[in-house]
Amino acid sequence: MSKNKNERRIFLTSKKSMDMLHGSLWDKIIFFSVPLALTGVLQQLFNAADIMVLGQFVGKNAIAAVGNNISLIGILINLFLGFSLGANVVIAQAIGARHQRNAKIAVHTSIVFAFLIGLAITILGEIFAEPVLELMGVPPEIEDMAENYLRVYLLGMPLMSLYNFAAAIFRSRGDTKMPLIALAVASVLNLIMNMIFVVNYRWGLTGVVFATVLANGVSASILVIALNRSLGFIHLRIKSLGIDGSILKEIVRIGLPAAIQGMVFSFANLVIQGAINSLGADVMAASAAAFTIEINVYCFLGAFGQAATTFVGQNYGAGKMLRCKRATWVAIGLNAIVTTVLTAIVLLFGKDILHMFQNDPTVIELGYIRLLYIVGPEIICIIMEGLSGALRGYGISLPPAMLALVGVCGVRITWVYTLFKENPTYDVLMATYPVSWLVTTVFIAIAYKYYIGRVKPWKA
Repeated sequence: MSKNKNERRIFLTSKKSMDMLHGSLWDKIIFFSVPLALTGVLQQLFNAADIMVLGQFVGKNAIAAVGNNISLIGILINLFLGFSLGANVVIAQAIGARHQRNAKIAVHTSIVFAFLIGLAITILGEIFAEPVLELMGVPPEIEDMAENYLRVYLLGMPLMSLYNFAAAIFRSRGDTKMPLIALAVASVLNLIMNMIFVVNYRWGLTGVVFATVLANGVSASILVIALNRSLGFIHLRIKSLGIDGSILKEIVRIGLPAAIQGMVFSFANLVIQGAINSLGADVMAASAAAFTIEINVYCFLGAFGQAATTFVGQNYGAGKMLRCKRATWVAIGLNAIVTTVLTAIVLLFGKDILHMFQNDPTVIELGYIRLLYIVGPEIICIIMEGLSGALRGYGISLPPAMLALVGVCGVRITWVYTLFKENPTYDVLMATYPVSWLVTTVFIAIAYKYYIGRVKPWKA
């Protein structure tokens, strides 16, 4: 039997694995990316369901309280996502190289690490919740609600971390459907509990966030059980749980810069949220509602970037350098098509969609202004996400993170404290998004061209 046939037989020991090493790329990248994007959309529906229920049954102050927490929660989520990308790359490279033992050790190390990092965030978050919200300049009329929402949300951090790491493990073998199924179940449960806790029991904001925490626990449990029942490279044995120092070091080496890159975006948005707060409750409510729309477009954009990471990771582990480059540019091309279509839909029907969250005409107009500034030029991010994702697949994670630190965080913070300070209007504030994306995309493109010619062969 030929080497290629042997590779295929070993790879397909798990029937749900996607063969990323052979055949056409465009269809596989689509089958990988679309469920992953829909998973992201469902994750955002957690917040969307919260805002819709609060807007209809509680009031816009409650929406503003949630909106003030979105950027802060985004920092925490991006921490988990970044580290989980490290696990994704390490496992994908081991699968590509057919190192089953390394893959299994990485799986068990990832699960333990996920729980520990989530627990640490819960403890630290509860300690510093009040001073952080004060630093953000949360208005007094919503301060108590914002703090209550954050404190309850923090209790679910270990569960959220487990879900993100388990989902990354499934993605490493090309299975993006299982995380989608788990989150679909949790999303339905979240919406039902929202209605019960808020409408029937009148728990208000506390009921909404409590429902979210319970739903996160359900999605995490489904994936951990599914890993335990999986075959092949990602089989999870509870008795084998533990941390391997060398594997953890590699996960952190790749994942920490990716976490920093995601957190940089959220930290910069936290600064912008402070500026939004200075413009009043209508602007706060409008931004929160518009964010739930724009982030869903980004879910598709980011999914193709993660596809580049996983496809490059497996093919790099298999030594298929030309296929790595092809996968990168196919992912970017498909991303451009999908993002253009979604952008057109949002800009055409944005006001109608905003009506689902609020009936206040002022809030709707302000929300649509944000969509014009953010969703309109979001196509700029395609190159940035695709090339950053590819570099992570090669194990090169620090340079894109540092460039994002300068291009995103640096530009946005400077913008808020200079241009916005001189002319504190909503339009001036929103313009920082496309400018920062453009600067960062140029930096990432230069870095990709530099590093791609210097990539060394993968070693276990």
